Amino acid sequence: MTESRTRAPSSTTRRSATWGRTSTRTSTRTVGRTRTVGGTTRRGSNAIVTAVSWSAVEMRRAGEVLRRAWQWGLETITPAGWLVLVAAVAGTLVGWTLGWVEWLVAGLAGVALIAVTVPFLFGARAHDVTLRVDRDRVVAGGSATAEVVIRNDGARASLPGRIELPVGEGLIEVEVPFLRAGHEATRSLEIPTPRRGIIQVGPPVEVRSDPVGLFRRERAWEDRHQLYVHPRVETVPTTSAGLIRDLEGQPSRRIVDSDISFHAIREYVPGDSRRHVHWKSTAKTGRLMVRQYEETLRSRTAVILSVDPGDYLDEEEFELAVSAAASLGVRVLHDGRDLEIVTGVELPPVVPRGMQLVERIPSPSPRTMLDGFSGVDPRPRATPIEQIGDIVAEDDETVSLAFLIVGSVMPLRRIQRAALAFPGDTAVVAILCDEHARPRVQAVTGLTTVTIAAIQDLAGLLIRGAQS
Repeated sequence: MTESRTRAPSSTTRRSATWGRTSTRTSTRTVGRTRTVGGTTRRGSNAIVTAVSWSAVEMRRAGEVLRRAWQWGLETITPAGWLVLVAAVAGTLVGWTLGWVEWLVAGLAGVALIAVTVPFLFGARAHDVTLRVDRDRVVAGGSATAEVVIRNDGARASLPGRIELPVGEGLIEVEVPFLRAGHEATRSLEIPTPRRGIIQVGPPVEVRSDPVGLFRRERAWEDRHQLYVHPRVETVPTTSAGLIRDLEGQPSRRIVDSDISFHAIREYVPGDSRRHVHWKSTAKTGRLMVRQYEETLRSRTAVILSVDPGDYLDEEEFELAVSAAASLGVRVLHDGRDLEIVTGVELPPVVPRGMQLVERIPSPSPRTMLDGFSGVDPRPRATPIEQIGDIVAEDDETVSLAFLIVGSVMPLRRIQRAALAFPGDTAVVAILCDEHARPRVQAVTGLTTVTIAAIQDLAGLLIRGAQS
């Protein structure tokens, strides 16, 4: 009895332990299944994210391809090509769907036309084009020569084509021949320059197009050249400088020991040069006397050109004025004098404070000055010549000679008002450009007027004015 009672608890204990183990195993399996389900959920989420990312990348790529295709279509297909393309697609679809033979024939004809013209676009990348211009400065009425060198850098022969060369506002077409690999062809062309200005030459553009004009493919190069067309210049003799009364320069108030303009005689002090000893005065006074001078300034010339088209009868008269101003500028620079060339600017309806009312053409050398004249154009509502005269006289008081270049339409009273802005010792000469007038020189109150009908009249009239 005692033993059985002792074993019973033992059995219960084993069952409890068994139940404990069973319960433990069950919870372990449950936790394992829970972890397995969680891993499946994460792998499913990663797959969705990957699919979304891949879709976004592919959509971007597809969008980029469509954008490039659309850009290519805009650059390559002409308006006539778009019309044929729409007719081919619409005719084929409508004819095939509805069984309309006429539409189907029209659509297939458009497809055939496109298929025949597309091969003409091939080979546009095989060429290398070089542009050469023999000079970069010419005179109005002359011409320049340009060369277009076309070389086939491809491994196969290239089909014929053409190159379009922009010249100013015009266009010159150059035919490209059939070229074998490694061969080149040179085409020379003449660029006429009938009028003054700055002409942009290039860049050359190779064009591939079909005979019908449905497609057009272009390739441009970077070769660009600026061609300066200078105004016609007449040689003005140096004797025309007789209009300037102070050939040795304008005297100043500063006293120096050596110069051209004699001032007075003073007694010698140690350090004076023996070259300046005045021996006659030394003999009279018995003391060593030397010459004293005033410091002189170089004569300065101002050339003022009116650019308001309202001051001229026509464009030819304005070109005559530009040529006259350039001729005077070249002569002044060759004489070694200081030069200032001033024109007006186009004024807005309301002039802002601090706005520059004049434009100065750089003139360190004749070449640079003529380049500046090449870019001078008529400017409506330009600064009046009276105001330009005030500005020049106020900015530079050393001007000894001023030229006012105007047209035949400008009244004489306006020219006189511009001349009054300069000091009384400044010589003012007005060059009146009038192609229908008789060349002459007249002395008017405060200035001298020189009327020219052609640029060849300028030199002789200036000599006559200097001698009078």
